[in-house]
Amino acid sequence: MENKESIKKIYIDKIKKILRHNELYYSKDKPLITDQEYDNLKKSILDLEKKYKYLSHKNSPSKNIGFKPSKNFKKQKHKVPMLSLSNIFNKEDLENFEKKIKNYLDFNQIQKFEYSVEPKIDGISASLTYVNGNLELGVSRGDGYEGELITENLKTINDIPKKINLKGFPKNIEIRGEVYINKSDFENLKEKFANPRNAASGSLRQKESIETKKIPLKFIAYTFGLFEDNYFNKQSEFLNSLEKWGFKISKYNKVISNIDELIKNHEAFEKKRYELEYDVDGLVYKLNNLKLQSRLGFVGNAPRWAAAHKFSAASSFSKILNIEIQVGRTGALTPVAKVKPVNIGGVLVSNATLHNEDEIKKKDIRIGDIVKIERAGDVIPHVVSVDFNKRSSNSKKYKFPNKCPSCGSYVEKEFNKYTKKYDAVKRCSSEGYTCEKIAIEKIKHFVSKDALNIDGLGKKVVEKFWEKKLIRFPQDIFKLDYNKIENLEGWGSQSTSNLNYSINKSKDISLNKFIYSLGIRHIGQENAKLIAKHLQTKENFFKIDKKYDFQTFINIDGIGEIQISSLRNFFLLKENIKVVRELSNYLNIENETVNNSGKLKNFSFLITGKLENMSRAEVKAIIEKNAGKILSSVNKKLDYLIVGEKPTTKKVNQAKELGIKIINNSELIKLLN
Repeated sequence: MENKESIKKIYIDKIKKILRHNELYYSKDKPLITDQEYDNLKKSILDLEKKYKYLSHKNSPSKNIGFKPSKNFKKQKHKVPMLSLSNIFNKEDLENFEKKIKNYLDFNQIQKFEYSVEPKIDGISASLTYVNGNLELGVSRGDGYEGELITENLKTINDIPKKINLKGFPKNIEIRGEVYINKSDFENLKEKFANPRNAASGSLRQKESIETKKIPLKFIAYTFGLFEDNYFNKQSEFLNSLEKWGFKISKYNKVISNIDELIKNHEAFEKKRYELEYDVDGLVYKLNNLKLQSRLGFVGNAPRWAAAHKFSAASSFSKILNIEIQVGRTGALTPVAKVKPVNIGGVLVSNATLHNEDEIKKKDIRIGDIVKIERAGDVIPHVVSVDFNKRSSNSKKYKFPNKCPSCGSYVEKEFNKYTKKYDAVKRCSSEGYTCEKIAIEKIKHFVSKDALNIDGLGKKVVEKFWEKKLIRFPQDIFKLDYNKIENLEGWGSQSTSNLNYSINKSKDISLNKFIYSLGIRHIGQENAKLIAKHLQTKENFFKIDKKYDFQTFINIDGIGEIQISSLRNFFLLKENIKVVRELSNYLNIENETVNNSGKLKNFSFLITGKLENMSRAEVKAIIEKNAGKILSSVNKKLDYLIVGEKPTTKKVNQAKELGIKIINNSELIKLLN
């Protein structure tokens, strides 16, 4: 079990840090760190969230793209969100990226894809909307959903056409690209700006466009947002047309057809990155087939069909002073190396994750060792290797604890029946709220911004209230003795009143946030939304207990056996059921709103067998997008049974007996036309 408390502390500190730097960078144009340092910080947060599924925050870059629009400009909503990209760091990541695409599309794994490869220019994203050839709107990316209206400022950039009178140019199109400054031009701006990206950002956000015009900004176009009557088949075709229309595109754009060639190209490009006229921090890979892009769609804040292959990490050597074990919300024990502070890529590092017991054994990491620490833009630095030549002769192997440092319960590795292997992470055997560290972390999660969002009830306050025995369970928050709180050091009538107000305010909560707030293992924000959408009402959620048929959740695209097992284990514990029931007495939980408009409204579907040219996930996504409902079994409420190759005979026979329409996925698509 990872030391959750320590990991979460590192995570929250990173979130606070990136928020501060966002404000300094986007709002005040006064960055304190380099562009690379910022990117490293951002990536580290995302890597943490990927590794530790319990980590989530509403201010995380995984949920926010850029920064909220400045109050100095009018806000403009994007008709198509300007989302961020998932990151790739090595060949394994790239292979997994492609594998996920093939699985979603139900393609054979030997299927070859073409990728449009484009440099990831380190600038500021902007969108340009053209209507009948006229540039009508220019908007910054902002938070991805809403940006700043900076049309006049963008019009000062010579690379951006103001009017396009060419045959074949779309009547209504949003063209997206990157605003940047060449390295040579930045030499004259060093005194005013910290780095080229900051110079581009600060220039675009001038109140007067005449001030923006003084800065030698450039613009490279790379994609589209809203595009009525899109007639292109390939990303590369669209890029070539951009150039014909008068836009600049990167001369380094390529089309590459296999992973090995992508890796070779990345290695070669990284070697010459510093010779380029502008800053680049990686390469962007986009599936070249636009129809496949459309089928794949998006997951979370990123497209399934694109990713950024970042350049290599920064590293340094330091000494391990101690190894601490942190206990997290799910009982995971995480070893963290406390190292002699060392500067890596402009960031002072004093902690480095050791991941788990197996990793310590594999690398033979010991207290006192000189180790190589790497920050691949990672939130949390990690120990790569040990310099055995510098190891002390009296060093001793590190013994991972067999008991939880919090409650003294035995720690164990769980056997994963799906992988047929034991998990790498050791976990405290205590369940529910019997382990102090687990309980505290659960309560911290419950009050966090992405859950109930209770202002004034931060992690330090939770720890204080626990120490004073004011809380032991989440529901205790709604039974607090404010007279006792008012008498605590640092508290008074005003702060107590503010806390009371925040707690009462938090009682109105959506079903998906409530599910997420419970801190169920493997149920993050996105999964909580999927479950809430499936259940629809709070009453349905409260009916869940150990007798519930959890396999109904398998029909949810994005929910697998691991999530189902976590839900089942959660509701097997009477203590958890009691928490859920008691919370329902204090909270006003809103039912989940569902899509009630679509061509499949009022129709229900069930899938059996292997579908032709489409995965189940894709078909389910299509049905739900069009307001259809997915059922888990054949019954009188079922309207259509979608049958593929080798279907379940029993389901087909039941459907025939009940007079249910039996169709294939091609016939489903016809229903939408």
